[in-house]
Amino acid sequence: MPKLDENPRVFLEEFRVKNAAEDYGLADDKWDFRKFKERFRIVIVKMDNLEMEFDLIGIQPAFANAFRRIMLSEVPSMAIEKVMIKNNTSIIQDEILAHRLGLIPLKADPRLFEYRPEGATEGTEFDTLEFSLKVKCTLNKTQTKDSFRPEDLYENHSVYSSQMKWLSIGNQGSVHKDNDVGPVHGDILISKMRPGHELDLNLVAIKGIGRDHAKFSPVATATYRLLPEITLTQEVNGGDATLLQSCFSPGVIGIDSNGCAFVKDARYDSCSRNVYRYDSIKNSVILSRIRDHFIFNVESVGAMAPHVIFTESIKILRDKCKTILDELSNF
Repeated sequence: MPKLDENPRVFLEEFRVKNAAEDYGLADDKWDFRKFKERFRIVIVKMDNLEMEFDLIGIQPAFANAFRRIMLSEVPSMAIEKVMIKNNTSIIQDEILAHRLGLIPLKADPRLFEYRPEGATEGTEFDTLEFSLKVKCTLNKTQTKDSFRPEDLYENHSVYSSQMKWLSIGNQGSVHKDNDVGPVHGDILISKMRPGHELDLNLVAIKGIGRDHAKFSPVATATYRLLPEITLTQEVNGGDATLLQSCFSPGVIGIDSNGCAFVKDARYDSCSRNVYRYDSIKNSVILSRIRDHFIFNVESVGAMAPHVIFTESIKILRDKCKTILDELSNF
């Protein structure tokens, strides 16, 4: 049997998960800042403007979960909070229309805005963004003969987020560019209309957090999982190698030129434990997960880059810790 290193593990056995109940949280580990500093690492695996995958290594589950929860519910963003409806003759009820508009992600940087004071009835250039949406559906006078397609028969038969117009307040026009304010995606369908239908709306966006409403959450998803580990305890070849390969996610198990199975990349395995279904190979592997190695996936809705969202979550957790320390020192 190959020798395993000293990384803390959760073992996935056939009918149970070993080490999960008694010490999964690493609660009994004595805190040692020097050891933590030596082991802790953040490794960015891939990143673009909307998605990021990175590893948190050498950290306790409580901290990993704190970052996830903060990204979901406490990192602020801008979203439409109030909809003043001057005219709505479409088939969508006012409440449903306002809800749809509130869920449109805005690309305004929330760090440039303040929270609106509680009880304030009027917004300012520092805490509010305003938009207008005025669309009327009419017959297309130049429609193609014998056409039945809505795009040929009607003008403005579909209302999209790109038709929202930003209304600058105070000095906002000199601070923000038109391209920096507005919907993240211009092709979000708001409503379908027919001749006689009209929308005339004023939209007010403010700064908020996901704990108050999901529309303020800056991420579409923020998830983590433990790093999978697969260890072969004996040589597996021939038909058993092919069978072993089929038990794992694609790309996890490879087969060399001699027909022997080897672990190619365990990172993206789903940990299904299908290998335990077959007596001929179930004793050939040890399945485990590294307890202090977290694979994070963060998908931004577009207002902020995912690495910025994670950085903001660290700042928020830091401020929470400072608050607790201050209260304890004054107790």
